[in-house]
Amino acid sequence: MSGGIELVMIGADGGPERAHGGSARAADGARTLADALPGRTFDAGTRGSTVTHPPADADANTLLTAVRQAAQRPARWLVVCLVGQLVADPRGRRVALVTAGSTPDNAYRRGLAWDWITSAMVHGEQEETLLIVDAVADRDTWTALQREDGAGELLGHSRVPLWGRIGRWNTGRRGRDGVLPGADGSFSWALGRVLEHGVPGAPAAVGPLDLQPAVEGQLGWGEPANAGEARLLVPRDGGRLLMRNRAAVRGALAGLPFSDELLAVLWRESAPTDPPSA
Repeated sequence: MSGGIELVMIGADGGPERAHGGSARAADGARTLADALPGRTFDAGTRGSTVTHPPADADANTLLTAVRQAAQRPARWLVVCLVGQLVADPRGRRVALVTAGSTPDNAYRRGLAWDWITSAMVHGEQEETLLIVDAVADRDTWTALQREDGAGELLGHSRVPLWGRIGRWNTGRRGRDGVLPGADGSFSWALGRVLEHGVPGAPAAVGPLDLQPAVEGQLGWGEPANAGEARLLVPRDGGRLLMRNRAAVRGALAGLPFSDELLAVLWRESAPTDPPSA
């Protein structure tokens, strides 16, 4: 088993259908994560990461194929990012990511089913998995996700840790509680900013739990306007995917009498390449 990381970035744009407007910025979120994650993975970095980034207007079969192909390649990690709008099946027991060309009547049938994704990840060749989610759900889907005997059970898969945010979205609604996935204020935007700037005072290698307070700070989590309108997802075991903390390296070098240019070079070259011993 290699030490590499397979990264699959899915930002699905549901198209011009008004009911699927929650996916309008999904492509931006997937692009943000595709830019941010490869260079920050602690034990692989850019050279050890394979990034798959399907088009935003791809259909469900194309998106699922991208995940399955990545899952079949030997690597230490499989990280899948889902950005867009979720829709529930008529019984409220399953959800799917809305894909291009969907209408309100066929969105679930045409969408990328959540359980297809988790099944592909569970049966992959990787030692570890992580599903990063930046999504919104309409009223019916939001209700289904709150039920542990319905679609909500999908959020607790024992072998596919979740990290991200699912917000409630209503057509035509405005305000911070209606932030679109991929837009400013979304989870992918917040995570990208935290990875870019780092977390002062945190270790050089950080996992989701180390980053979560900073990500929540970017989201403005805890403001009254957001109460009950979003669900934050954090891996139950803390998440073992380690990422480089740029603030730790920058802080260590800041007090040395080097030029800005040399500091930049040292910062890049001194980024750790091996995970710390357990």
